[in-house]
Amino acid sequence: MSNFTVQPSFWNLFPDVKIAVITVHHLDNHEKGQVPPEMLAEANASVEDLIPDEPISANPLIHEWREAFKKFKTKKGARFAVENLLKRAKKGNPVRSIDPLVDIYNAVSLRTGFPIGALDLQKIQGGISLEVAKGGEPFTAIGEDEEDPALPGEVIYRDDVGVTSRCWAWRDAKRVETTEDSTDILMYSECLKPEWRPKS
Repeated sequence: MSNFTVQPSFWNLFPDVKIAVITVHHLDNHEKGQVPPEMLAEANASVEDLIPDEPISANPLIHEWREAFKKFKTKKGARFAVENLLKRAKKGNPVRSIDPLVDIYNAVSLRTGFPIGALDLQKIQGGISLEVAKGGEPFTAIGEDEEDPALPGEVIYRDDVGVTSRCWAWRDAKRVETTEDSTDILMYSECLKPEWRPKS
């Protein structure tokens, strides 16, 4: 990855969003035992405190993200990346272990409600840009074989080849997904409202 940029087209929609970006190198992502099982268990249990209200849309975290998604074009049914995790945990269907990297960022997302994206750095072509799509930028989702290009007006992450994450960070592209063999990772997270940031 040569650079990470956020385009004016995004800032025009979301001027107050804060974005954290980190890179991880020399990761060993093979052994599940590296992450204590209680980390995910405790994170799943913490969801009831994070989003206590029913229906789930009554919780400020969920409500504000849904309102944000109304500001740009989305695929039908697209939600911010963490909502499905929170729903599962709240309904007693805990998020399960996948691999050390995914387990760690899922645990953080469950505790904080912050979405965390993770892409294989070695698979990214050129730079990463967060922007509003012109439409037609190529994308094939993880687990899919059919191309599903971006819609005009959709918020996307993209590299020099095409979309890496659709509908902000709803679904990631298969060609940049992390696996147990990934050693170098790009991770990013967005804070939608300034008051949600931890106080120093």
